[in-house]
Amino acid sequence: MAQGKRAGARPKRQWRPALLLLALGVTASVVAWGYLVLAAVDFGGAARDGDGAAWGFLVLASLGAVACLFLGLILLSRITRAVGLTQAPPARPSRPARDLDHPPGGHRGSP
Repeated sequence: MAQGKRAGARPKRQWRPALLLLALGVTASVVAWGYLVLAAVDFGGAARDGDGAAWGFLVLASLGAVACLFLGLILLSRITRAVGLTQAPPARPSRPARDLDHPPGGHRGSP
């Protein structure tokens, strides 16, 4: 029988396929981000050399890279919440219903 401060039943680790999907999503978005950053650098070089169409591709690659990095960070935050490293923010208290007999602004706001 185990004795001591830390003796006791430990929770079993369970297979959670949702975490695997989130991890694959983070990996895919970070790889896509890297590819789009390299493409944006290449398009930037081509645009400076005088290729006018490269400016449009540079903008699209840059926006795509921003979107991929943002998606990766969102998925990473969901992983940390699912694992238990972070918690959801506390619920905001609801505001009381406005009294229609008294206009906002106190006595100065009344006609």
